[in-house]
Amino acid sequence: MPRRSRAAHRAAATGLIVLLGLVSSAADWKTAEPGWKFEFPRDHHAHREFKTEWWYFTGNVFDAEGHRFGYELTFFRQGITPQAARAPKSSRFIVDDLKFAHFALTDVSKQTFRFEQKTSRGAFGEAGFDDGQRLAWIDNWTLSANGDDAFDLIGSSKASTIHLHLRATKPPIVHGENGISVKSVAGGNASHYYSIPRLQTTGEFVADGKSHPFRGESWFDHEWASGQLGPGQVGWDWICLQWEDGTELMLYQMRLENRQPDASSSGTWIAENGEATHLRSADFHMTPIAFWKSKANGAQYPIGWRVTLPGQKAEFVVRAAVEDQELALGPITYWEGAIDASGTREGKALKGRGYLELTGYAGPLRELNR
Repeated sequence: MPRRSRAAHRAAATGLIVLLGLVSSAADWKTAEPGWKFEFPRDHHAHREFKTEWWYFTGNVFDAEGHRFGYELTFFRQGITPQAARAPKSSRFIVDDLKFAHFALTDVSKQTFRFEQKTSRGAFGEAGFDDGQRLAWIDNWTLSANGDDAFDLIGSSKASTIHLHLRATKPPIVHGENGISVKSVAGGNASHYYSIPRLQTTGEFVADGKSHPFRGESWFDHEWASGQLGPGQVGWDWICLQWEDGTELMLYQMRLENRQPDASSSGTWIAENGEATHLRSADFHMTPIAFWKSKANGAQYPIGWRVTLPGQKAEFVVRAAVEDQELALGPITYWEGAIDASGTREGKALKGRGYLELTGYAGPLRELNR
């Protein structure tokens, strides 16, 4: 299929998911409320009483020659029919949710970035959630549980395929307070959100007909909600970092129409022993210092940041490993890519790697959260 036709097909498929996902309103679904008691491995599985859910993996890995690659593989569930309104199925084409997934691979050495999207109704079992060890899948893209603390991933594009085995070296970390991650000061916009912030990663990827064994580290986010963006919000800036000293950091800024961060923005500092410290919006400061302009849509993304955390006595700079890491997917276009960070903490050098996600710059995301 010609490149332009493929792009148009992807945009149309994504638009269909958005439109169908809006058949029901967030009020028809269960909302994220204080008091949720996380249990594992139970909460690795789907939460169909909520409208939106994603399983999100990113990582930085190295081949035997030391070449670095970044990857993203994310599975999304978008609810169509709330549980209370579900009736016995008269046709396999009547489904309760839609499935889509994104796969991206960054070759830092070659400064290249490739991405793919899959969408499916799953009417014939070609996509779904919770089937034995499989937590989520679309065609041959698969997320499987391998015991209580390990996962297997398969993702592919026309140019490359990855097979990953990930083993948690830290326990799951719950973000927010009292079981919820608040996304808006207006109230009513929140999610249940946890991460496994460091997973030892091994596997191989096949690119251009050549197999490359690799190893490195990954980050896993799992989040479910029924509407996260509040009034006046257009998107978010999200960072995850794995520091060389064994600590980790997650930060997100919910961004308002005036480009200022919502006061509900927050994060988590994770000590080497796994102890988590909740960070409120006043506990950190993120200032953009470098930008990249998309040739696809003209969006200008802040791909470099200066970040300060007074309570941790930390100050550092984040920079993109490759400037162009934009997933140009029509209605939900966003920038998602591998990053490097360096600075100081308590007067000592601090270095790390991670991922940066920037949404709402190619258009507001509020229509995805009604």
